[in-house]
Amino acid sequence: MSYAYSQKDNLIIKYLPLVKKVIARIEVKNNINDQDDLLSIGVLGLMDAIDRYDKSKNVPFEAYASMRIKGTVLDELRKTGVVSRDKIDKLNQYYSTKETLENKLNRTPSESEIAKELGIGNKQLSKIHETVHYLSSYSLESTLLTYDGCNYSLIDIVNDEKSKTPEEIVIKQEQRQVLSKAIDVLNEREKIILNLYYVEELSLREIAYILDISIPRVSQIHGKILIKLKDRIKSIMEDQNV
Repeated sequence: MSYAYSQKDNLIIKYLPLVKKVIARIEVKNNINDQDDLLSIGVLGLMDAIDRYDKSKNVPFEAYASMRIKGTVLDELRKTGVVSRDKIDKLNQYYSTKETLENKLNRTPSESEIAKELGIGNKQLSKIHETVHYLSSYSLESTLLTYDGCNYSLIDIVNDEKSKTPEEIVIKQEQRQVLSKAIDVLNEREKIILNLYYVEELSLREIAYILDISIPRVSQIHGKILIKLKDRIKSIMEDQNV
């Protein structure tokens, strides 16, 4: 995709709101970059998208550019170590303890049972839920579950099926069915948060305002939702012997 400088400059100005929208959804704590820094990084991603975009792929430019912008910003955030090693270690301990209790109890343990086994309180447990939320900004698929080689993403529900092979379309349909079943177990507020975050693409701040709760509380609930979906997807796949 080749443009004269003035044309490219005009495209950057045109899609600057898209850059701001993508950045607004990447909400992380302890970030050494301010919003102006992230905007500059996002513009670099937009410029890269303009240079690399191929119309023949039948992918809308906005969708392609959003992916490149987010990827560029997240690469920079990874370099600055937004999610510390300590937080990752605590999350891994959470999952390990959860699995141990599942084998011991022959059922899914409650959050309070996991916290008791870990020797932590509600505040520390909430921090773990926040970590899950922040990691989902990097890769929702890996946060939810990669189970027996199958990735499941909330985005699969509304994904465009253009340019996919018949086999890929069938797989995506099966994934949507599994994910839809998993979402059915959520309560009404959890479903609302998923819809506002992934479909309406609102920021945590906007969701907090709508639900009249704090921003940290939204991120904690979102983290708990992802853990619940992860468990439910695993259960469904095991029932289907996949």
